[in-house]
Amino acid sequence: MELKKVIIAGCGPGADDLITPAARNAALGADVLIVSSRLERLFPESPAERIDSGVDIEGTIRQIAARRDQGKQVVVLATGDPGVFSLAQPVIRHFGRKNCEVIPGISAVQVAFARLGLPWHDAVIISAHKENPEITARELNACGKLVLLGGRTEGLRWISGILKELGADRRVFLCEELTLPGERIAETAPDELTQLRVSTRAIILAVRRDLFDE
Repeated sequence: MELKKVIIAGCGPGADDLITPAARNAALGADVLIVSSRLERLFPESPAERIDSGVDIEGTIRQIAARRDQGKQVVVLATGDPGVFSLAQPVIRHFGRKNCEVIPGISAVQVAFARLGLPWHDAVIISAHKENPEITARELNACGKLVLLGGRTEGLRWISGILKELGADRRVFLCEELTLPGERIAETAPDELTQLRVSTRAIILAVRRDLFDE
């Protein structure tokens, strides 16, 4: 029996109209959907078995392998784009690139920069979603556009601290629930980040002030 490729489909930041036809077709053709709680409402018409991706990555990969060994088509649904801090990387490492197919999606990072009318090809993306990064303000000082991911309390404290060290020549934007009904984008200050009630779907952009004049 020839085993099917594991498909990893980017499902965008949350809005149904930002799911690509390619991702939708993959999901509707799946025997098994690996899906997080954030995406579980998607594709209600699909009869596929649903497995919660949860936080146990090794356990999730074992379940993917077991279903694939049964000849089933497994589709992993990734929030945003699979290339931006997603389950795609450990899945590809385990099964190999030749045994995986990646369908790109629209990331919340793209949406955030689109809302500000700025290009993002030169942005540096750092995740503080699960743990605080081991990186210093000195290493980030040359970054004109900085994207910081994470709504975790300790992560926000780290982000606030790093932005204070970077100085006042950057405008800071808190972007929450992008493309969803509760979307909010507000300019803020590093001190305020630890005082606000921030969504777990939060992105902080720190953009050098002079870049708004280009």
